[in-house]
Amino acid sequence: MSRVLYDLCGIDEGLRFSPYCWRVRYALAHKGLDVETRAWRFTDKQALAFADYDKVPVLVDGNETVTDSYSILEYLDRTYPERPLLGEGLAGARARFFKHYAERALQPAMMRTIIMDLLNAIDPKDRSYFRETREKRFGRTFEEFHSPAKGLAQLDAALTPLRGQLEDCPFLDGESPAAADYLVFGSFMWARVVSTADLVSNADPVYGWVERMLDLYDGMGHKAMRITDIDGAYR
Repeated sequence: MSRVLYDLCGIDEGLRFSPYCWRVRYALAHKGLDVETRAWRFTDKQALAFADYDKVPVLVDGNETVTDSYSILEYLDRTYPERPLLGEGLAGARARFFKHYAERALQPAMMRTIIMDLLNAIDPKDRSYFRETREKRFGRTFEEFHSPAKGLAQLDAALTPLRGQLEDCPFLDGESPAAADYLVFGSFMWARVVSTADLVSNADPVYGWVERMLDLYDGMGHKAMRITDIDGAYR
């Protein structure tokens, strides 16, 4: 069975930075499932026409096409029940909380910190599209939105509940990682790939968790291409 994940790339096809795609890549590794990743850029809308969708991740698993990172995790649990990601009932509801927490509390703070690095990491042909759509969403220019000091302060406050959990357990899902970890860690991979900004100190419990997540699955996170690996790309 062929399995393909359409995965957002930047100025190099190997630079994969979508937080949502990273969620899925870790979930597939959790399940022990092989996947071929195909580079996709923001303006390659036609490449996803078959899925009736205009963003990634898109997972093609044999005859099945699944869109949206959370829906893909749900699909993986239905189709490959070994090593559950989300769990059932209340456990699934708790995992959905982590999805919203990452997207609504962590990512906005990170975005304010790394937005100019992110713009630099995007393929040049996508930058006008990215700037236009995001500035419309923010209601201001990137230059006005960009404020690392405010972003890091916002992130520090948002990480408080994460610290509480990680002081008691090595992972958000307890003694071993699962959906909650992948749903949140995708955001940290996004920032790590496009920027060298230090989001947390090495004395922070979150820092230790990030390192444990990077080590998973034969060091998949550590091995990911970063903007600093591309000659002349990081300003």
